[in-house]
Amino acid sequence: MTPSYLLDQLVDLALTEDLAGGDLTTEATVGVTDRAIARAVAHSPLVVCGGDVFARVFYRVDPGVRVERRIAEGERAEPDDVLWIAEGATRSLLMAERTALNFAQRMSGTATLTRQFVDALPDNALTRIVDTRKTTPGLRFLERYAVRCGGGHNHRDSLGSAVLIKDNHIVAAGGVVEAIERARKHAPHTSRIEIEVESLDMLDEALEAGADVVMLDNFAHDQIAVAVERAHGRALVEVSGGITVSRISALASVGVDVISVGALTHSAPAADIGLDIESL
Repeated sequence: MTPSYLLDQLVDLALTEDLAGGDLTTEATVGVTDRAIARAVAHSPLVVCGGDVFARVFYRVDPGVRVERRIAEGERAEPDDVLWIAEGATRSLLMAERTALNFAQRMSGTATLTRQFVDALPDNALTRIVDTRKTTPGLRFLERYAVRCGGGHNHRDSLGSAVLIKDNHIVAAGGVVEAIERARKHAPHTSRIEIEVESLDMLDEALEAGADVVMLDNFAHDQIAVAVERAHGRALVEVSGGITVSRISALASVGVDVISVGALTHSAPAADIGLDIESL
């Protein structure tokens, strides 16, 4: 998923938010030698994601805690299914509980929403559901991993990973053709040139200038069908803007190659997961 040192930095930051001043309640009510088992339980249907992060939180609080994964990443879970089990010092389990659940609920929520979009694709469709850079600052690598767990794909990871010419780039460069020509001269030979277009006229300019990928921004459905026909064999077609689950089947059916959905990461509701602790 990501280098362990990056994950540890993120987990430690999250734990500091809760534990910088200790845990007054736990220290006052739980004995130092008490031990317990904690079961993470699904309270609603969800796609499981975040087991490694869930476990890492407990390990950073107490290396002696043992975590067992009961359902694999990317698998579906139903209410009352046990996702993960942690066993160890009761104080450690209570101190790690909220942070571990915060990560797991967020990641499983993103994976669950992504699976809804992926499941809406027609059988044998080649269309990809992808995320965007509209991610929570600092959590991008976790949210993008969650999208993959849900069956989706990732768009460019950062500004340095691909060329994507947007409306403000076009204005700054002086037009569609100028922006594409400048990008092609500057970008590595291994990088495709993608450009966002807002009309069929802009699409025609982009195709004539040799764009490899065209992103149709907030096009009406009938315009999308025309755009796909014009771009066929010349450029990949990506659609973005106002994408809902109900539109996925129709968009895939007209031949759209990529559907980018910002909501996968910026609007996914947290999955409902609880942690039930039982003394040993």
